[in-house]
Amino acid sequence: MRYREIQKSKTVVALDIGTTKICVMVGRRNEYGSIEILGVGKVASEGVRRGVVANIDKTVRSIEEAVIQAEKSAGMEIIEVYAGIAGQHIKSLQHQGILTLADADKEIAKSDLQTLLDDMYRLALPPGDKILHILPQEYTVDDEEGILDPVGMCGHRLIGNFHVVTGQLSAHKNIERCVEKAGLKVADFVLEPIASAAAVLSEEEKEAGVALVDIGGGTTDITIFQEGIIRHTAVVPFGGDVITADIKEGCTVMYEQAEKLKKKFGSALAECIVDNRIITIPSFNGRDYKEISEKNLSLIIQARMEEILELVRVEIKKSGYERKLIGGIVLTGGGALLSKVDLLAEYRTGMSARVGLPIEHIASRQRDDVSSPIYATAIGLIIHGLSTPDEIDETDKMVNTKAPEMMKADADAPKVMAAEPEHEHAEERSGPKWYDKLLNKTKEFFEATPDQDFL
Repeated sequence: MRYREIQKSKTVVALDIGTTKICVMVGRRNEYGSIEILGVGKVASEGVRRGVVANIDKTVRSIEEAVIQAEKSAGMEIIEVYAGIAGQHIKSLQHQGILTLADADKEIAKSDLQTLLDDMYRLALPPGDKILHILPQEYTVDDEEGILDPVGMCGHRLIGNFHVVTGQLSAHKNIERCVEKAGLKVADFVLEPIASAAAVLSEEEKEAGVALVDIGGGTTDITIFQEGIIRHTAVVPFGGDVITADIKEGCTVMYEQAEKLKKKFGSALAECIVDNRIITIPSFNGRDYKEISEKNLSLIIQARMEEILELVRVEIKKSGYERKLIGGIVLTGGGALLSKVDLLAEYRTGMSARVGLPIEHIASRQRDDVSSPIYATAIGLIIHGLSTPDEIDETDKMVNTKAPEMMKADADAPKVMAAEPEHEHAEERSGPKWYDKLLNKTKEFFEATPDQDFL
């Protein structure tokens, strides 16, 4: 049966809490090593503003709705999730750690690197800030710089360079509280730009140097890779929502109509509009239809996108890696769906640009379903969860992989009847504590609620 096949593989649930949408995605690796998406739930986000929770109750309701959709499509109960965290409160800094080794003839061990990493958590931060990620970059052993893995080397002085990502503690706690109120547990918090990078960037691009620009609804996240290492992270407090607001004001339409205009007819480069079509928008209460030219719509979008891309260019220049990014810029997120946005990015930044699609790690038969850039963060969270080693060897704690009707039937059944006697008895005979196991099983049998068929 299918639910028993799923239990053999680790199943991970991703929770992407964005400004415009909340997405819950369930995935696992198939027999070929690709990610198989088992279920997706996506609803409009009502309680999040610029990546930060602004209304607890609305956010909880949206999470619950997305979870219900994902549970129905996947046929399983969701228990624990990997949650993404983003917002304009995210900051980054570079810091060095120094460790003096007592014996210069002794090899550097992984424990020494862990000691340097643990010391980073003692950094003095502004009140209300919390360390989210500490990313090792490179090491220096005595006078030898640029070492990526010093384990096994000999030296007296070990220096580590770290990229530290911080965020507001209140924003972190509010997301955690929303997830808990929705009846879920958080396995781990992951910075959303890092998750998106795992989904859309290749190892060659990270090695050559690339800037990932995730254009979300409330913010635009920038992550710079060079030599396979994260060198810089930044957040621009503008996203797709300000473009929609500009269309609303410029075309004097409702916000919902402005969003539809942007998605269906919007273009980031007005010069590419050859056939200047007239878009007719229905009005309400007997008012006349409103006519908007496609050219004017694109001019409004282009003006705001140029502003966002200029801020991106400034952040890239500030990082000091502007001339080292051979891979150019990779655009993802909902803003990357705008027509010709990659051409505008090349024009404004002077670097090559492409739209990043999260299809490299997805099973081929599902690429059409989840190939949109809006799913990049969720797929990246699944990749992170699958790469995290299990602490204990047991049935997935992320989900209850049985179908809902099977879960209902099992609730009233004696626990001893759900076991597989041949397999478990063989383990009991071979194990050193088979007698204790037998006692526990007997206890469970007498304490279990009797099945209705036996009453």
